[in-house]
Amino acid sequence: MKPLADHFVTVFESLDSKALFCYSPGLCQTPSGRMVGTFDIGGPGVKDLPGIKSTVGDFHGGNIGKCVVSDDGGKTWEHRLDFPFYHARPFVAGNRLHILGHSGDLMIVASDDMGQTWGQPAKLTDNQHWHQAPCNVHYANGCVYLVMERHVYDDCKAWTPSVNAPVLMRAKVDADLTKRESWSFATERVFRDEFDNDKLIEQGRFFYPIDPLDFYLPDPSQPGRNSAPPGWLESNVVQIVDPDHYWFDPSGRTLHLVMRLHLANSGYAAVLKVTEQGDTPGTGEMITSFEHFPSGGECRIIALPGGQMKFHILYDPCTKLYWLLSSQTTDSMTKAQHMPADRINLPNNERHRLVLHFSKNLIDWCFAGVVAIGQTALDARHYASMMIDDQDLCILSRSANQQAKNAHDGNLITFHRVQNFRELVY
Repeated sequence: MKPLADHFVTVFESLDSKALFCYSPGLCQTPSGRMVGTFDIGGPGVKDLPGIKSTVGDFHGGNIGKCVVSDDGGKTWEHRLDFPFYHARPFVAGNRLHILGHSGDLMIVASDDMGQTWGQPAKLTDNQHWHQAPCNVHYANGCVYLVMERHVYDDCKAWTPSVNAPVLMRAKVDADLTKRESWSFATERVFRDEFDNDKLIEQGRFFYPIDPLDFYLPDPSQPGRNSAPPGWLESNVVQIVDPDHYWFDPSGRTLHLVMRLHLANSGYAAVLKVTEQGDTPGTGEMITSFEHFPSGGECRIIALPGGQMKFHILYDPCTKLYWLLSSQTTDSMTKAQHMPADRINLPNNERHRLVLHFSKNLIDWCFAGVVAIGQTALDARHYASMMIDDQDLCILSRSANQQAKNAHDGNLITFHRVQNFRELVY
């Protein structure tokens, strides 16, 4: 199968592939057609770099956020800003361009001229611990919606999706989004408060035995291949607009969160719904709960290609379809002790196949094609963000080549264009 967009533009390349790593690509477009990309640099070498950094980061030190712009459709890119936070995404609201991420606390910076000049970064929370890869941004009801996740408990010694609460954030598009009072935050649901680990094992949901507060090692001789407690993270926000859908809300006050689901296997995502309590959509308290089937049973987990890794969902009103950009696994059943050296962590952790699907209902996904494939497992193409540019789908990918430390800690940010993507529908 020929990939749809294997050729790419290198937006950024690390100057030290073994110590400076490229993370968190985000992408949006301004009304003029300018493309705005964000990403961050992490790794042990960041401490030796000049300039501002986040107060926390990927390697017990700060990360450096970066903003780049392209005015020629992604062919060339210019650096516009370094900022002291990470896991950020760019978006337009009102007449301003914004970048929102975190440095422990939520942080935001805004531009009044769509990326030429920038104001000062502002904190939106105080003394909290947030997270969230750059997923999608939703616009409705004169509001902008996006999800960040808060670490609610601090007793987990492992990777922390078990203690995450995905939080839908809402603000009026014409408000000053650099001010805390402009934002409303939905109520929180923490994974470990909602799921029983023993039942996840009994139901065949979780692949390995579970240590609720630490890593489980499938093979103690390979501590780098470890399984954290189950959890959710990296949520997208979507709204169901088809009146024939079982989950359609005719009042327009319900949104759904579709999240990466860590079960140490592949192909599943978690789902929550958020219901606005105001008299009109876009107003009132936002209550987070579980969705239900017509039987009355709760829907907490759905099948989703690539749900084991960060994915990006984008609704296209022209086709009335949801488009899914995610990582494809091909070899999740190999025993940990038999994993090849260029494969990082658990068997389901493949990062070199970026694939595209579409769906009319968020449940039934049709394969549209492979966007890009790395030549080896080290050549990552993953954690990507996307946007629609006329007839094309534009993608910013966290990537790697043979000089990278590993597939997770890559050395490239790459831009890909899927031309005439709507012609992939069948």
